[in-house]
Amino acid sequence: MSQARAVARNAGAVMFLILLSRLLGFVRERAIADVFGLTWETDAFRAAFNIPDLMYFLLVGGAISSAFIPVFSEYLARGQEDEAWRMAAAFISLVGMGLIGLTALGVALAPWLGPLVAPGFGQQQMALLVRLMRIMFPAVLFTALAGVGMGVHNSYQRFVVPLCGPIVYNLAITLGAYLLGPSMGIMGMALGTVAGAMGNFLVQLPFVVFAARRFPWQPAWRHPGLCKMARLMGPTLIGLSIVQLNTVILTALASTLPEGRITALNLANRLVQLPLGVFGMGMSTVAFPVMARLAALGDWQEFGRTLTSSLRAILFVTIPSAAGLLALREPIVRLLFEVGEFGPEDTATTAYALSFFSVGVFAVSSVQVLTRAFYSLQDTVTPVKIGFSAVVVNTGLSLILLRWSGLEHGGLAVAFSAAAICQMTWQLVRIRRRLGNRLNVKELILTFARSTLAAAVMFPAATWAAAVAGDRVDLTLLSGRFLQVAAGIGTGVAVYAIAAWLLRMPELSLVVDMASRLWRRRR
Repeated sequence: MSQARAVARNAGAVMFLILLSRLLGFVRERAIADVFGLTWETDAFRAAFNIPDLMYFLLVGGAISSAFIPVFSEYLARGQEDEAWRMAAAFISLVGMGLIGLTALGVALAPWLGPLVAPGFGQQQMALLVRLMRIMFPAVLFTALAGVGMGVHNSYQRFVVPLCGPIVYNLAITLGAYLLGPSMGIMGMALGTVAGAMGNFLVQLPFVVFAARRFPWQPAWRHPGLCKMARLMGPTLIGLSIVQLNTVILTALASTLPEGRITALNLANRLVQLPLGVFGMGMSTVAFPVMARLAALGDWQEFGRTLTSSLRAILFVTIPSAAGLLALREPIVRLLFEVGEFGPEDTATTAYALSFFSVGVFAVSSVQVLTRAFYSLQDTVTPVKIGFSAVVVNTGLSLILLRWSGLEHGGLAVAFSAAAICQMTWQLVRIRRRLGNRLNVKELILTFARSTLAAAVMFPAATWAAAVAGDRVDLTLLSGRFLQVAAGIGTGVAVYAIAAWLLRMPELSLVVDMASRLWRRRR
């Protein structure tokens, strides 16, 4: 079996666990909506985690994705496991000490960081923002260390166990909302976030300890692998700090809009994260260490096939997912979030943002794989340059749409999606130059065109089915809302599958094979 097909098949179990984690994430968001609704307090909670989130992306997204996994996997591919762990011991020690220092610094500087995150907040909201930031900064320490553990797991091509950590994380935040929220308010959510981060870390720890104990824990501070990691990390840390500004800019601009818009954008983005996380993250998680090994061995033909098949699978699934989110935007938001303090007006506000976010789902998912393809080639400069250009597009378009259009917070979602499409296009052009004909662009274009055509047929069918079901059920009941969404999704999936079969898309058989293998494994 080729590496390309093995990646696609192994991704099935990974996608299932990510799906479970994302569904629990919606349970978490429903808990927030039930207890708090769309208020200035929830806006403060969303904004409070932006700076810690930036630190997480710099350390986990930069240090681990761009440097640790490729270099660690390179030593494992060459049979030098002892050298891999000498380097890892130094890296983990440095990251741990650095995280403790950054956490202490973040807690101390919270009053100065708060105005950078949400300049439009009033005095009372800013005071709450600062308190929440101070409580949640320690979560970054445990989440980033958990990310290191996931990097070790993935380098050994172990993908299932580390994905249980995010499940624990979501459960802890949900319990924080329901158990602590009624008595402590939004502070209960903050404490649940810290507890969930600790739980995620503890899930990753046993295998790392087991794998490392076979080798003396002797950090090699001058190890050549560590020096290579430092060279790879430098451009990525700069690039990711720029790219993560997309979220910071989104929040800052949304803070100037009416109350609840930050939370509406966040919830809409959460919904987009379902197909993005399940398929984009699932495929990139499995493909990344495989591509890193192939690059270390110089097998460029197989590298190109692996990247091409991964992108085709993502396009085949995320394009209809985007169409489905657009067709069922209000029923989905109503089902997941309309409860307690979250009313019909909040549903309409969130669904409005979702309609614009959904356009960029396929691009953001593809960027995850393409970025890791560059990392596998130990090229961290190119994604930085492209990421900076995408931020410029996002910021400029956001300001233009806020100033000269009536889209309000929808304009911010439009800018985000447009920037993602530009980023994906630029990355494809650049990596095509590196790989030549090994990246089959014709197959990608064909998959995109066929998937778009099939999704265009699916869209009205899903919309019609949801409308018919909505007329026949009581939408004030959770069961009625579920039946409406299920009718829309079921009809949409069936119509898309039939259209894909009529178009003779080979990706259909691959996805069916992945699903059947996962079903047999669960039985």
